[in-house]
Amino acid sequence: MQEEILLAFIVLITSGMSAITGMGGGMLLIAILPTFLPANILIPIHGVTQLTSNVSRAFLGYKDIYYKAVIKYFIGSLIGVSISYSFFLYVSFSYIPLFIGIYIILSLWSKTFSSFIKKFDNYFILGFIQSGFALLIGVTGAMSIPKLMRDCKESNQVIITAAVLSAITHLLKIIVFIILGFTFFDHIYLMLYMSVGAIIGSYLGTFLRTSISQEKLLIFMKILLTFFAIKSILIFIMSV
Repeated sequence: MQEEILLAFIVLITSGMSAITGMGGGMLLIAILPTFLPANILIPIHGVTQLTSNVSRAFLGYKDIYYKAVIKYFIGSLIGVSISYSFFLYVSFSYIPLFIGIYIILSLWSKTFSSFIKKFDNYFILGFIQSGFALLIGVTGAMSIPKLMRDCKESNQVIITAAVLSAITHLLKIIVFIILGFTFFDHIYLMLYMSVGAIIGSYLGTFLRTSISQEKLLIFMKILLTFFAIKSILIFIMSV
């Protein structure tokens, strides 16, 4: 029970961060979770939590959704997840903390990697890649932010539309895990606690969006992400 409450509090914070900045909370959560959860349940539990977080955030700001992006992204996501599913069957769960750690460090500190990611300037391709890779590393939501920043009129529209796109990714990811036979019901209480934290975090973050410095929060998140990414890699190394 104590661990569930602690995770709910952590999710409240990460969900709130995403509601304020539009990104980073899901990545921070996936970096923290290997400390608490075994690798074989990490991504599906994260998926349920992030689906709740993104849907609640999108619901609170539904008037700002940029619908032109959603359909193309959804079609690309369907194809990407279908192809990724074939490869996922042959990947050992023990490698997941390693994949997560490497992806986060490259995203934060490699200009070459960041420039490569930003080249996918099409919602169909973004959906294909973002949702496809999410099966292996849990979260890739920040990939769509640069494109949305160019297409949307203001920051609220970017944040809310990014939540919708991420919700699509996590929903498809959950469906894949159901097909694979993952029994979500075995972890129902954990998911309930974390989902409640996600909803509260979305509400608080939406409320505080205009009163907190996004620049300072992003710097703080970058430091935390780096710490937990290194920790995820060390968890893998120590398990070998």
